[in-house]
Amino acid sequence: MAAHNQSEIRYLNPPTVEVKKKKYCRFKKSGIKYIDYKDGEFLKKFLNEQGKVLPRRLTGTSQKYQKKVAQAVKRARHLAILPFVTDLMK
Repeated sequence: MAAHNQSEIRYLNPPTVEVKKKKYCRFKKSGIKYIDYKDGEFLKKFLNEQGKVLPRRLTGTSQKYQKKVAQAVKRARHLAILPFVTDLMK
């Protein structure tokens, strides 16, 4: 067997280096003060396929606006604008 040097190692694909994008709060950036609970299509962006609210670490929303989003989703569910549970929402 021949001895392999590090320089002889070849990859099919170059090693991937993931570049993380800086997360930002879309409400602060857009200057949105009030989250309307009657706008179901906008609130669907913050829900997964089962209808659960997405966490801050995935959406990048600040804590202040995450609480407002959660409250708006709860109000929309109560008024039957959004479902409580679903199989495929999107």
